[in-house]
Amino acid sequence: MRLERLTYNKIKVFLTLDDLDERGISKEEMWQDLPKVHELFRDMMLEADDELGFKADGPIAVEVFSLPAQGMVVIVTKGQSTNEDEDYDDEFLELQVTMDISDDVFYEFDGFDDLIALTSRLYPLGVKGGEIYHYNGRYYASFEEEDYERLDVDMFVALLSEFGSPSTITKWRVREYGKLILDDDSVGKINHFFLTGKE
Repeated sequence: MRLERLTYNKIKVFLTLDDLDERGISKEEMWQDLPKVHELFRDMMLEADDELGFKADGPIAVEVFSLPAQGMVVIVTKGQSTNEDEDYDDEFLELQVTMDISDDVFYEFDGFDDLIALTSRLYPLGVKGGEIYHYNGRYYASFEEEDYERLDVDMFVALLSEFGSPSTITKWRVREYGKLILDDDSVGKINHFFLTGKE
């Protein structure tokens, strides 16, 4: 479980599949009103308080994004209490939950050499698309479903995981603050310029 403060009243929690597995929760069960899901949410809020000083009091909006074969991203936003003097019971939080499933795959890499090595594996399998960004000294690759439609998603993610790791930063943040290196056909372009030796 990795936490990041986005704004004063908003945090992001990245849950890997291992995090869910340790708690005996499947990705499908995250959409259900189950005691173990409530316990996971309570653990997230306690950790957010300890690590970030983010106190879950008052109305809370929760957005859950499922990432294919990677895990879940949970965005928690504190709303304004309608009664400033009202004390909220620790056992009860007013939740507004929004769920979304994303077919986008977003990975981060230590260096551009990792992307070249990844390309040497993806290009022969027919993967040519994707976008590449640079942000805070790291490289990020964003793939939409049509970019990897020829491959099984688990196989595609397994290949990405050999050279990088699932990004704990949202692609929207990287798109806004990072630098776009290659905007389309990124695997094809890396193959052309770095692997085939063409000028």
